[in-house]
Amino acid sequence: MTGLAARLLRHRAGPAAATLLALIVGVLILVAMGTVVESGLRFRAEPRLWAAADVVVANRTVSHTFTEFGETTTSTVTLPEGGTVDAALVDRIRQVPGVAAVTGDERVVIGSPAAVGRGWDTYTFTGRPIAAGAAPRADDEVLVDTRLGVAPGDRIDLVVGGVRQSYRVSGTAETGSAEVFFTDAQAARLSAHPGRVDAIGVRMVPGADVGEVREIASAAGATTYAGKDRGNAEQSENQAARTLLVEAGLAFGGYVVLLIAFVVAGTIGLSVRHRRRDLALLRAVAATPGQVRRMLIAEAALLALVGSAIGGPAGLLAARWVHGELVGRGFVPAGFPMAGGLFAVPAAVGTAVLVAVLAALVAARRVTGIKPIEALGEIAVEPRRSGRVRLIAGVLTLAAAGTSGAFTLGVAGSTGALAGAVGMLYLFVIAVALLAPMINAYAARLLTPLLQRIWRVSGYLAAANLRANAQGMATVLTALVLSVGFGGSVWFLQNNLERQTTTQSSAGTLAERVLVAPGGLPADAAREIRELAGVQAATGVRRTQVVVRALGGIEPVSAQSVDPAGITSTMDLDVREGNLADLRAGTVALSAIQASSSGWDIGDQAKFWLGDGTPVTLDVIAIYGRGLGFGDVTLAAETVAGHMAGNTNDEILVSAGPEADTALATWSAGQPGTEVLDAATRTRLISTDLALGAWLNRLLIGVMVGYAALAAATTMVMAALARRRELALLQLVGVTRRQIRGMVRAEQAGLLGTAVLIGATIAALSLSAIVNGLTGSPIPYVPPLGAVAVLGGTTLLALATTVWPVRTLLSASPIDNIGVKE
Repeated sequence: MTGLAARLLRHRAGPAAATLLALIVGVLILVAMGTVVESGLRFRAEPRLWAAADVVVANRTVSHTFTEFGETTTSTVTLPEGGTVDAALVDRIRQVPGVAAVTGDERVVIGSPAAVGRGWDTYTFTGRPIAAGAAPRADDEVLVDTRLGVAPGDRIDLVVGGVRQSYRVSGTAETGSAEVFFTDAQAARLSAHPGRVDAIGVRMVPGADVGEVREIASAAGATTYAGKDRGNAEQSENQAARTLLVEAGLAFGGYVVLLIAFVVAGTIGLSVRHRRRDLALLRAVAATPGQVRRMLIAEAALLALVGSAIGGPAGLLAARWVHGELVGRGFVPAGFPMAGGLFAVPAAVGTAVLVAVLAALVAARRVTGIKPIEALGEIAVEPRRSGRVRLIAGVLTLAAAGTSGAFTLGVAGSTGALAGAVGMLYLFVIAVALLAPMINAYAARLLTPLLQRIWRVSGYLAAANLRANAQGMATVLTALVLSVGFGGSVWFLQNNLERQTTTQSSAGTLAERVLVAPGGLPADAAREIRELAGVQAATGVRRTQVVVRALGGIEPVSAQSVDPAGITSTMDLDVREGNLADLRAGTVALSAIQASSSGWDIGDQAKFWLGDGTPVTLDVIAIYGRGLGFGDVTLAAETVAGHMAGNTNDEILVSAGPEADTALATWSAGQPGTEVLDAATRTRLISTDLALGAWLNRLLIGVMVGYAALAAATTMVMAALARRRELALLQLVGVTRRQIRGMVRAEQAGLLGTAVLIGATIAALSLSAIVNGLTGSPIPYVPPLGAVAVLGGTTLLALATTVWPVRTLLSASPIDNIGVKE
């Protein structure tokens, strides 16, 4: 049957080309995304700082074990602030028999130039020689990486904790990163978390057992890393890039695979449906159902393999382009290794072949399930009704979509909200696909008077055709609904997030001026500014994250630490319950969405983890509405002191009159790189940063929407070209070409109107659920130009992919077309 399948494909180039195009683009997307995700999964951090260590003790993750429905599950997330361990462990480990050397890493965040500082003892564990000069011996000396562009004897200014200090360069080395090494005493003084170290490196004597070291670390709540795992203890840009790639792939990968499967299945199904005459003839001349199925499977498999042969290499090229864009936009370091698609390509090919074969089997079910004597009669007219199984499945899927929507509302504010809402979108589209014949038939009856009134004879023909061909137009309706649904919901999601964040930040900022600096501002800067003439209030703000329990595990959420003094004069968080003025050490304020998601209320004790993994129990003193603009959790600066990687403020909000401008300018001039911005400029900068950070999301969403549009286009072209005999018959019975063109336009108006109405409704429900889940507002923002682009683009797509093929068909003689195959 493979040979027959290949010959039939050559004689049916149109449907084969449409299916092949869907497979090529599908494989391209799968390979490109799979390669990016594979790059993240296969990345293994090589130990650089701890190259000469046998064991590294660190605290990089937090885990939570919970029991649900009788099953115990452990959820683990990476600590946002890196995590620290008790410095006392260094001395305890030093006493362990077999330990040759041990040191604690006093990690220091350097704001300008952007670098990481460490104590000199840590350098001895790198195993690297000094390139020039010598080790630092005085507190005003440093050894620096050669990429910082200085030589021994030079002076270098470093901004640590918002304070600039000059150091003499004692030596340089090839450390593999922008690093600066202080004396151990100076590194301890500059550390943002006194009494704790970032990690502990341990070197054992040959043959010594590390079991006791592991026991000490485990008792202290830390993890030991040995062998190839030592690199995982180091906080590098490559590890952050790995997390980004994997998380992005997990967030979108499943939906992309489902979308591609949906598109390919619909294209193959429509192709098989348009070949019922050929397949019926094979059944009438004694071809067995198994032979027909094998032939269709062979056709689908051949197309999938050819599509993979073209889409696979194209996907690898696309992956390289994406990698270049990620590097150029700062998402991924230039040296991050890119996988060659060793697993992504076979996985994409296997997915394409499997989807194509299953789609062919499902599409062949009706043709191969009837008796040979009935086969030819089966193609005369469309079945009056869809199967009962299809109807039941459609109703159940519709009910599942509604359940998913209720779930989304129930988990507002968590990552489950987004997953539930996007899942609802897919369920609605699948329900439309299953119920499409019934929808088409009902819509045709409703639209019959309107079509006849507008297009007269053409409208009458269009209405009759829509009623008679309700089953055959099901795939077209589904493709249009898919295009409108995706374009009107997923594409606008990012707009809503950016708009809500910017709006909330702007509306909630009462301060007229904002102070910022590249390396951050000193922790006590807000206190100094409050003492300046004309300043009414000043609030230091630091962005961070905390880890909270969520549905199905734990997750990091956005947070801010603030200096509570005068906070109500510099920011309005839209407090709905409680009083933000009560914020102090031991208390916390929560966004309404986070409070609802976690089940916390005023007076409750909220239990979660700070960014470094420290568990805290805080009293809830306020619940506010502007969580997107200011973070879902607001903490007093005292609460997070010593628990963050740095000891600076990201910005200082200042409420003051014009008379304070001179004093602020004078104070800023004494701080390295400090700028005084007005509130409007700050809002514009926030909007710009959000747009830059959302590039990867927009890329993935654009791919999904674009592929949905491609599916709609190929489906409608196939449906139009399959009407060759029908249009020829109309011409032979006296219908003019003008009337036929009017009939096609009327059909498209009816079908498009139905699809836009259903698709827009699905998009509105899905987008509303997503926005409500993430912002608490059930009314989404739809950009006017965006709405015009989606609706206008879908209309143009429908007309171009139907009117143009029909014009092509009408240009040929009806006598020539009436005798050709379907």
